[in-house]
Amino acid sequence: MVDLQHRKIVIGVTGGVAAYKSAELVRLLVKAGADVHVVLTEAGARFVTAVTFQALSGNPVWTDLWDARVPNNMAHIDLGREADAILVAPATADFIARLAQGRADDLLTTLCLARDVPLIVAPAMNRQMWEAPATRRNVAQVIEDGVTVFGPAAGEQACGEVGMGRMLEPEELSERLEGFFVPKRLAGRKVVLTAGPTFEAIDPVRGITNISSGKMGYELARACVQAGAEVVLVSGPVSLPVPAGVHRVSVAGARDMREAVFAALPGADVFIGVAAVADYRPLEVAEHKMKKKDGILTLALTQNPDILADVAALPDAPFCVGFAAESQDLDAYAEGKRRKKGLPMLVGNLVQDGMGADDNVVVLYDDAGRHPLPRAPKAEVSHGIVAHLATLLAAAGR
Repeated sequence: MVDLQHRKIVIGVTGGVAAYKSAELVRLLVKAGADVHVVLTEAGARFVTAVTFQALSGNPVWTDLWDARVPNNMAHIDLGREADAILVAPATADFIARLAQGRADDLLTTLCLARDVPLIVAPAMNRQMWEAPATRRNVAQVIEDGVTVFGPAAGEQACGEVGMGRMLEPEELSERLEGFFVPKRLAGRKVVLTAGPTFEAIDPVRGITNISSGKMGYELARACVQAGAEVVLVSGPVSLPVPAGVHRVSVAGARDMREAVFAALPGADVFIGVAAVADYRPLEVAEHKMKKKDGILTLALTQNPDILADVAALPDAPFCVGFAAESQDLDAYAEGKRRKKGLPMLVGNLVQDGMGADDNVVVLYDDAGRHPLPRAPKAEVSHGIVAHLATLLAAAGR
């Protein structure tokens, strides 16, 4: 979580059952490098104690408007002025109502009223409470007042019912909070992106594939959506979670991937081909499992479609970005691939530097030459790729 490192985040915890999730949220934010300070309401402390949050955050927990630990006795001023953002999770119906009314009757509401930093709320309540006209009016009012709302989600609730009102999971909240700080370089744009390997069946249980983990493609999809884009991720078979805000289309073989890409292309501004698409597939697929035989097994292979080249050749092609993973002579092969396919931008790396790993070192190629990025976690590399992409889009007037 690159954009949470060294940021000071105030987490407000109000009186909802979802407060147990807030403990995990604090742990994730601290793990991401944030300096987390918890403001716990009297009702919130009925669900999770201050001791828990102090242990997880490594900082004292704030509960009292009259707390004298701050020299000027104005915790509601100092906490908000020194923070990068305030996130209230869970935000109950009662808290949202008091926020809409401008109430200042405890530390958290006073802090929110006196703030000069962004305020974000993550609603958590019973579905009837979420759907109640009063709640809908209050949520609309706080949004009009400049508050950002994360969620809620639909699902099972503590009352036993199912519906909207469930607080987002801690992982999604931390991911959304990171995205909140990312410059919206791709706002208003649609990005179609492929990731992962393809699997070309030989018979019902065997196939041809490669060692692509999909990590680079998924991190790039996350970086694009955090930069404000609408993202469709056409993914081969991987076991990675879908980044928040990304629409994933799951496929297996190269032909299925091509079909899904072309179905998603209408309205797309950018196409990024990150997937490691198998160059060949079996000419015929056995209907039943092939039995093991002595000697050599010979398979007849035929070429798969070149998805990136096909998209780039369209008369109204989106801005196309390719990826090239090479084992040697990166500059020659990567730039040759870019020119052959007529791509305005290509990302190259040596397979030994990034395949299957959590970090990578890449070189960006465009008409102006080569632009190396330093070795870094793939999440950080992805933000660098997006920044360069946004610069090229602006220069091209697209």
